Amino acid sequence: MNKADLIEIVRETAGCTKASAGDAVDAVFEAMAKSLKKEGGFTIVGFGTFKVSKRGARKGRNPQTGETIKIAASKSVRFKASKQLKDIL
Repeated sequence: MNKADLIEIVRETAGCTKASAGDAVDAVFEAMAKSLKKEGGFTIVGFGTFKVSKRGARKGRNPQTGETIKIAASKSVRFKASKQLKDIL
């Protein structure tokens, strides 16, 4: 499923226009990103938990040359599915 598919599902379910369904999906994604940035995570009951995870700097290896390289610290998003979602799957 991609964003266009999600917009189409929202449009059919809510009985609204494609533009307003797109606005709704964009608003949800924007709210999720803001919450991750400000609070470090959030939970959608019955679906799962999104949390910002920090990865420390480390050394890696260039596979072409074998040279050791420095990999900078970074942040990523982790998702943990709720029990209800796991049961559905």
